[in-house]
Amino acid sequence: MSRYVIRYAQRAGLVILFVVVALAGAASGFLFAYADDLPQISALDDYAPNVGTRVYASGGEPIGEFAVQRRQVIGYDDISPLLRQAIIAAEDQGFYSHFGVSSRIIVTAIKDVLYGERYGASTLTQQLARNLFLTNEKTLERKIKELILTLQIEKRYTKNEILTLYCNHILWGHGTYGVEAAARLYFGKSAKDLELAEAALLAGIVQLPARQSPYVNVQAATRRRNYALQRMATEGFITQEDADAAMRRPVVTAGRPPSGNLAPFFVEEVRQHLEERYGAKRLYESGLSVRTSLDLGLQLAAEAALEKGLRRLDKRKGWRKPTVNVASDGHDPMEYRNARWSRPLAVGHIVPAVVTAAPAAGTRDSIALRIGDLSATLPRAGYAWTRQRSAAFLKPGDLVEVRIDELDGEARTAVVALEQPPAVEGAVVAIDNHTGQLRAMVGGYSFERSKFNRAVQAFRQLGSTFKPVVYTAAIDRGYTPASLLQDTPEEFDVGPNQPPYAPQNYDRTFRGPITLRHSLEHSRNVTAVRLMQDLGADVVIEYARRMGMTTPLPPYLSLALGAAEGTLLETTSAYTVFPNQGVRMRPYGVMQVLDREGNLLEENRPAAREAIRADTAYVMTSLLRGVTIRGTAAAASTLKWPVAGKTGTVDDYTDAWFIGFDPEITIGVWVGYDQKRPLGPGETGADAALPIWIEIMRSYIERRGRDNVPEFSAPGNIIFLAVDRATGIPSPDATHAINEAFIAGTEPRRSEF
Repeated sequence: MSRYVIRYAQRAGLVILFVVVALAGAASGFLFAYADDLPQISALDDYAPNVGTRVYASGGEPIGEFAVQRRQVIGYDDISPLLRQAIIAAEDQGFYSHFGVSSRIIVTAIKDVLYGERYGASTLTQQLARNLFLTNEKTLERKIKELILTLQIEKRYTKNEILTLYCNHILWGHGTYGVEAAARLYFGKSAKDLELAEAALLAGIVQLPARQSPYVNVQAATRRRNYALQRMATEGFITQEDADAAMRRPVVTAGRPPSGNLAPFFVEEVRQHLEERYGAKRLYESGLSVRTSLDLGLQLAAEAALEKGLRRLDKRKGWRKPTVNVASDGHDPMEYRNARWSRPLAVGHIVPAVVTAAPAAGTRDSIALRIGDLSATLPRAGYAWTRQRSAAFLKPGDLVEVRIDELDGEARTAVVALEQPPAVEGAVVAIDNHTGQLRAMVGGYSFERSKFNRAVQAFRQLGSTFKPVVYTAAIDRGYTPASLLQDTPEEFDVGPNQPPYAPQNYDRTFRGPITLRHSLEHSRNVTAVRLMQDLGADVVIEYARRMGMTTPLPPYLSLALGAAEGTLLETTSAYTVFPNQGVRMRPYGVMQVLDREGNLLEENRPAAREAIRADTAYVMTSLLRGVTIRGTAAAASTLKWPVAGKTGTVDDYTDAWFIGFDPEITIGVWVGYDQKRPLGPGETGADAALPIWIEIMRSYIERRGRDNVPEFSAPGNIIFLAVDRATGIPSPDATHAINEAFIAGTEPRRSEF
């Protein structure tokens, strides 16, 4: 080597040394300048990020969350080792060897500042410092502050503590922060239970979750998962064979993207209660835990039954033309995309579909549609309910709803049936008779379409669902199921200068003398009004108040037929008095509220109040059982279960009701339009509401099991006597004799007839 080369090398070395010293001096100056302008790292000793309120069903299932940031804080040992390894391999391979930064990181940071581009490559500690204390602005000042904070974090905390903080704090998409919430969001399981491919997916998408979430772009999520798997193999965390096997697996998520809370109407009622009691800040940021009385299985059954029933009723009203045609503005129907199509599809799902072409010659009975990458066929049988003569009633580009009846995943084809979102609304409430706990609540067809909760906010005419209140007052004041009432025309004087009130029966006929049982079972109007007149409106209203009805009840004879308005929750709660031996339980849904440390803040227990006598309640239960055996709700007898209840139909068929119970639970169903108008001719409570109730009740019975059938317990002073069903006369040998229930001392004696 020549002396010139040696001299050049020496000079170069001096220059480099000078630059290093200068940079070190500059860095020291920067560190000194910014050190006092940074947050205290020691605050992380008591790391307590914003944690929202989580709401749980009675079985412990999470059903809702109220949060600015969805997050669950967990410890190091609660994070799957596979997930820890995947994050390190994908994001920071030298995590356990560097001191928070590296020479490569410093060069990348300079490029970030000089060229204004995102080169990434920050260490986990840098990402944590930035997310905890800084912004993402690309300035030299921010980079210097990030460096200082990174070094401070590394000095104060162990690597495992830093990794745990990172895993709890970073955004994983869809408003979800931390690995525990992310694992539950994407895979429906805890972070400690993640499998290899699942852990790799979370580690892969954390870079850009808004774009790489499997709910947004499954192809991008798959690429990032495979990248993380390969990095894990390269770093020696797993074998190449394990990585290759995991790469071949399709991405399988929990099956639903974030689409709001389960039981949304019920959860919203819980939210309002919590916000009123604890305030918004505490509700959304302090990590409350709420246990409710909701039976999630019954809730899902109620939601499904209501949707099915409303769709069935809506179809009877006829076909409505599609409101959207994606080709109307010149777009190709084949280019249309719908967010629902990115989620899993299965037989029975009701999904949007776009008509792709007019029916071809010779095939006018079928229609071609597209559901994402599925080619779907709508045969004539699938739209027969529309009563359209040909398939030409749908045009290319029409966006419609269809139900998937057949699905070939390999061929990517489907056979579908036409649906339409119902215009009619409805609501369901289920209450535990013995505790008052709300077991299910559905406030309408769709929470997304309307957040108005028709179970608690809608005041609707009660129709014949009010009649049991009248009959309760009658039984309590000396009437019996065998008492004879006159079902004959009559005009009632309702006051000076008022036309007489002449009620009509539903079928516009009169049956003459009938028993009180027959009157209630077949919902005769005239006899109910006669009872009201005999008892007095004030007496009947008093019984309604005892049973928990708080809405205005005008003291008019028409009240007997349900002219007053009430809510479904209040009316259903009133009916629980009958199977609960006359005791009304205050309805409630929130059982316990805990703070983030597990301290009890609120606990609600059953609150009982005697409403009516136990013997009166049993006789009413017996009468209402007859409604489901021989009366207007006889269809309920197909359940082959001890049930009782009452249908309700409002004038002009504007509202349809059914409220029924077994010994353990009471379920109420209401159906109607938000803007009051007829449901259609003949759409009674038995036709529009009862089928929904039966389907919910059938699901409840199947889940409960038929091994131990409950019974309605009779008080000791109830006398059973065989009477003629038509006349009420004691007659054990009569062809239509029934075993009637009487309060002791009120039973008829043959000598009386």
